[in-house]
Amino acid sequence: MKLRHTLALSLLACLPAALSAQDAVPQAITQALANLVPGMAPTSVRPAPAAGLYEVVYGPEVVYITADGAHLVKGDLIDVKTQDNLTEDRRSGARLQALEELGESGMIVFGPKDAKHTVTIFTDIDCPYCVKLHQEVPELNRQGVKVRYLAYPRAGLASAGYRKTVSVWCAPDRNQALTDAKNGKAVPEKSCENPVEDHYTMGQMLGISGTPTLVLDDGRVVPGYVPAARLVQALQSAKAQQAPKPGG
Repeated sequence: MKLRHTLALSLLACLPAALSAQDAVPQAITQALANLVPGMAPTSVRPAPAAGLYEVVYGPEVVYITADGAHLVKGDLIDVKTQDNLTEDRRSGARLQALEELGESGMIVFGPKDAKHTVTIFTDIDCPYCVKLHQEVPELNRQGVKVRYLAYPRAGLASAGYRKTVSVWCAPDRNQALTDAKNGKAVPEKSCENPVEDHYTMGQMLGISGTPTLVLDDGRVVPGYVPAARLVQALQSAKAQQAPKPGG
């Protein structure tokens, strides 16, 4: 079994070399992973909640491998008693870590630094629902939500959408250029060093198939347009669930 397009090696090169202590990981697993993705260490390897399996994290991707290194498992691990999706819990954390590795310096950010919530949006300049969501960014900012944009030109890296996105990134004022582009205004064509391909690769690793796609500040992925009021409610609800319970 192959991981999604060799696990998008161009992005993984930016992630930590990982695993400062490998002594607890069976040699068979270390060797199998080295053969699977030559020259690229996983972000983490640790025993999985299920006996006989180890959890392997590559950026935002979570997979499992047998202790003998012979079989790779892609899918969700469910706790039969609680019905909790243990894999999705780990994916959420892995997504957030991968986004932090990209860093806000490689994003187009709208909103206060002391925001109550943060939402990261994979966007396509020409996507109608992306435009609609962008029109609500000022309201989200007023509600204390910081919006971080990553580029996901749906037609790929050889498309006009990709070139528009690069021009936005290379503009003197990226925020204004993005707003102009989403409003149908022409943005002067420019070229410079940019993270658009890294954004696109990250989106592929997350399995994004459409835009907008939102990553909430608890790591959950929400596909499609969400009105500002409903999005704020979802963020507040997630934060309330994460808050420690009295006496806990």
